[in-house]
Amino acid sequence: MSTPLTSTPLPVDSRPVEPKAREPPPPFPSFLISKCTSLRQLQQLHALAIKSRLQHHPPLLAKLITSCPSSAMDYARHLFDQIPDPDVVLFNTLSRGYSRSHEPIQSVSVFARMLDAGVDPDDYSFPSLLKACASAKALQEGRQAHGTAVKLGFADNGYVLPTLINMYAQCGELNAARVLFRRTDGRCVVSYNSMITACVRSSRPSEALALFREMQAEGLRPTDVTMLSVLSSCALLGALELGKWIHEYIKKNEFGSFVKVNTALVDMYAKCGSLEDAIAVFNDMSSKDTQAWSSMIVAYAIHGHGNKAIFLFDEMLKKGIRPDDITFLGVLYACSHSGKVKEGLSYFHSMRTRHGIIPSIKHYGSVVDLLARAGRVNEAYEFIDSLPIKPTAILWRTLLSACGGHGDVDLGKQVFDRILELDDTHGGDYVIISNMCASAGRWDDVNQIRKLMSERGVVKVPGCSSIEVDNMVHEFFSGDGKHPQSRAAHKMVDEVVEQLKLVGYVPDTSRVFHVAMGEEEKEVSLRYHSEKLAIAFGLINTPPGTTLRVVKNLRVCGDCHSMAKLVSMVYAREIVLRDLNRFHHFKNGSCSCGEFW
Repeated sequence: MSTPLTSTPLPVDSRPVEPKAREPPPPFPSFLISKCTSLRQLQQLHALAIKSRLQHHPPLLAKLITSCPSSAMDYARHLFDQIPDPDVVLFNTLSRGYSRSHEPIQSVSVFARMLDAGVDPDDYSFPSLLKACASAKALQEGRQAHGTAVKLGFADNGYVLPTLINMYAQCGELNAARVLFRRTDGRCVVSYNSMITACVRSSRPSEALALFREMQAEGLRPTDVTMLSVLSSCALLGALELGKWIHEYIKKNEFGSFVKVNTALVDMYAKCGSLEDAIAVFNDMSSKDTQAWSSMIVAYAIHGHGNKAIFLFDEMLKKGIRPDDITFLGVLYACSHSGKVKEGLSYFHSMRTRHGIIPSIKHYGSVVDLLARAGRVNEAYEFIDSLPIKPTAILWRTLLSACGGHGDVDLGKQVFDRILELDDTHGGDYVIISNMCASAGRWDDVNQIRKLMSERGVVKVPGCSSIEVDNMVHEFFSGDGKHPQSRAAHKMVDEVVEQLKLVGYVPDTSRVFHVAMGEEEKEVSLRYHSEKLAIAFGLINTPPGTTLRVVKNLRVCGDCHSMAKLVSMVYAREIVLRDLNRFHHFKNGSCSCGEFW
């Protein structure tokens, strides 16, 4: 007989079961964040952080946000939004990222959110905010930030004050920047750098150089940032001798190892008319980045060496250096001033297709100039009309100048009307179209244009030329007598004209468009143009054989161009003239431009 099986209950442990200890998160290689070279790599580390249960770890998120490229601020904002209670450091980190991005004004909203969250700003909060206002030219927001800094006691902080100066300067308020700078008792290198840079950006190079000397007198040691601004000042003035002195200063004070400083030297020498020195600096550079190559390409281009500029561009590509938008501006400029239309258009199209560079308004302007200089003005008009972006007045202005050069009055009037829709305050536009109409004998149109100028209060920009003699830059304006040696310069011009007439010089009065003027009056109006006065001053005040270097704010006129060629032959002087468009090297009666400018 079988015995039925019965289930015997198992003994139960009445002690509470202890929870299994949670494993600590695996160690996270945070040192790799700083080594990321792309957003993709950064996102991979973020994914690893999530797997490691560190997705809400503030220090780690701060590092990820800091390492986000300026082009990926949406991703940085996403990371920031994962943090429940961000502190001032995290707010500052996000604000600094936006200030360096293509949307700098977003720094203002970050700052406002920080205040709304009850987080107190510190002395690192305002520099990023003010830098963003400067980049966005947001003067109103910048003033509000200034007011907040005053209320919270940060306005005189050593980090905040220089950025305040810079903000006002970049927003076109140089006087406000100057007041802040002069009001400061303990001026430092950073505040001097801000003010010097502000003067350069406001096209006041003489003030920038005066500040540099003042800075030295106070015993402050300049930085590489100082040297960049000082070299830019020399370039704006065309002050070669002063630039050479700065170059020696750079060598003695060991700034020569900075790639950016050497690049600025190349740019300075090129813009001061000494292409040989620019080449020497470029060749001596042990390290060259994209900006260095671009500066040398531009240097060749503005001095009329289009083939050398293009050759250097090809060398750059062979060495694996990636071109940027500035590189292509130089290449397009070289093609434009060498008449290489086919090559220029090919380079322009390769920007997007081969190099992934989206053309800017400046590149479109270079193509317009390329076509227009070659006489293809109708094609240039159609090119502007079909652009994917709204054309600016500068684009139309480029074409208007070409219409003037080619005598196309009808197209010129169409272009002039397009300009007025965008900007009716530029005196040069009225002068060009007025001269075009006068040249065609359309005096009713001339009178109408001059009446329009008068009604709108538009004035012609006066011609101004400068020349450096004995480390001083002397300025001359057409026809005026403000310079201390103005009378001597006028007298010297008279003597030069008489000498040149002996070798065939005939004043070109065909471009003096005043119907009531006789030939003698027209000749007198031509005689005392600013570049002629500057050249005459140089002949008086420099030894025979000295090269004369002149900088003009407008395009050199045809008569001054002809006269400079003859002066170079009769007086055995090389003359280097930089006008609004390019450099002209006059030597032995000829010009490097080959009459193509």
